[in-house]
Amino acid sequence: MYTDDMKRAFHSLDGTGPKGFTLQIIDHNHFLTVKASEKQFMSLLDEDKRYAVEYMVKVKKALEDNGAIVLLVREGGAE
Repeated sequence: MYTDDMKRAFHSLDGTGPKGFTLQIIDHNHFLTVKASEKQFMSLLDEDKRYAVEYMVKVKKALEDNGAIVLLVREGGAE
């Protein structure tokens, strides 16, 4: 369950990821999915890709520190 504390923790990291890169939180009751767009990720410059990965890890840790079980996934890619 995506609690208010988890929302605050997630939003406290706003602005720490690279510009144009966003994450989506999906609540599955027993765990959370943090979804990144592969299209957004692949359009970033090399250094920004590193910042994006660091941002995803920070978001995962912040949510886990507030009691969530977190799954990181990507959306898109070769089809």
